[in-house]
Amino acid sequence: MLLVEVLTQPPASLATALALVVLVGLAAVVLGAVLVGIGRRRAWVRAAGVVFQVLLFAIGVGALQGAFAQPGWGWPLIIVAVLGFVLLVARPTAAWLSGRDAAS
Repeated sequence: MLLVEVLTQPPASLATALALVVLVGLAAVVLGAVLVGIGRRRAWVRAAGVVFQVLLFAIGVGALQGAFAQPGWGWPLIIVAVLGFVLLVARPTAAWLSGRDAAS
């Protein structure tokens, strides 16, 4: 959707619009790598997941503030970020990623 909007609507700054598209694409590639890492049970995915949850939390808090506050977007982002963080730091997650779980 972002790429379609950049191509169909005249941006205020073309350089900023293209930079945003590149950053979103890079984030998608990194999250894809994290998904592959989860599938391969790599321990490093916890660190990447925690970073993502912190960023998601910050975006949610930002959505609650300012003249254009969007609580309908902010609260769900904050809830998902906190829940994701709690699940990432839980002992069963660490055991599963390290291969020490009883189910394997």
